[in-house]
Amino acid sequence: MAGHQSYEEQKALVVKGLLLLGTITIVEVIVALIAKGHMIPGVKFTHGFGHYLYMLLMIGFSIYKAYFIIFFFMHMAYEVRGLAVSVLLPTTLLVWAIIAFFQEGSSWGARRELIKEKDEQIVKPAPAGQPQGYLIPGTAGQTKG
Repeated sequence: MAGHQSYEEQKALVVKGLLLLGTITIVEVIVALIAKGHMIPGVKFTHGFGHYLYMLLMIGFSIYKAYFIIFFFMHMAYEVRGLAVSVLLPTTLLVWAIIAFFQEGSSWGARRELIKEKDEQIVKPAPAGQPQGYLIPGTAGQTKG
């Protein structure tokens, strides 16, 4: 257990953890630069299998780093199962909420583009002397009097 380790042992674990997290972060950056075509000209993973593989790698690296930080730096690995679950369940709900907000934002963005298109439509005015709007059938040509 972490509470029974000497200062030197704890320090060594922290250094190993930081090196692991730093290495994973550097690998993430290299993968992102390659996938976006910045390191190897002509190589871009923007469509198809390469894009999905790139996204899966980035998500996997991020989840592993989050797991490592929560379980070892925040000492959740040494807690009872109930406490760990009570912390991780709201985190899962938070991830679900973020996904829902992105979906909602995407929907709003699509509607906003539709509104912009309708606002930019040129409406031809009706010729003078012709009625505009909806006329009730059978009232055409009648005047108020």
